[in-house]
Amino acid sequence: MRRKLLHARKLLLSIAALGAAASIAGLGTFATFTTSTSASHTIASGTLSLTAPFSRLGTGASPIAPGDTMQRAIDLSYSGSISLGSATLTTNATSSSLLDSDATNGLQIAIDKCSAAWTESGPPYTYTCGGSTSTVLSSRAVIGSNIALSNLTLTAGATDHLRVTVTFPSGAGNTLQNQSSTVNYTFTGNQRAGTDQ
Repeated sequence: MRRKLLHARKLLLSIAALGAAASIAGLGTFATFTTSTSASHTIASGTLSLTAPFSRLGTGASPIAPGDTMQRAIDLSYSGSISLGSATLTTNATSSSLLDSDATNGLQIAIDKCSAAWTESGPPYTYTCGGSTSTVLSSRAVIGSNIALSNLTLTAGATDHLRVTVTFPSGAGNTLQNQSSTVNYTFTGNQRAGTDQ
């Protein structure tokens, strides 16, 4: 019985060895056809650029009285290779007083756009438009964060000609006498929405 078991085990091992040898031999006997193709392309990201090649916003005004207005021109240039989708304005007072903190009787801001460059007179500076005008920002308190701007071109390579008007309301009372504020203006451009390329 034991001899039969040993014989059966040897037979199984011999069959397994023959199967492995056949498999190894078979690896070298089959061939397949192959073919391939390839292509490549260059992908480059663009630039987003918002600059102010001309600006009178740095020109202050003093002394002002209730009812006074201050006009200042600024050009926004979209000099990058990607168009903007939107633009916002953030204003903050680096030196604050009631002129900027009183939202009702303090300084108010409005922004208009001219389809051509504004014609400047002064100082004191005033501006007239030889083309068509549109409202970029309706009158509101001078201080604000991420204020949406409308009617801008925003196209790469284009320039918008803006007139910023700051008004000291005629209803301002005695508490706003002898006040001084320094207002900082930051225009921010946001890229256009993604598109098929």
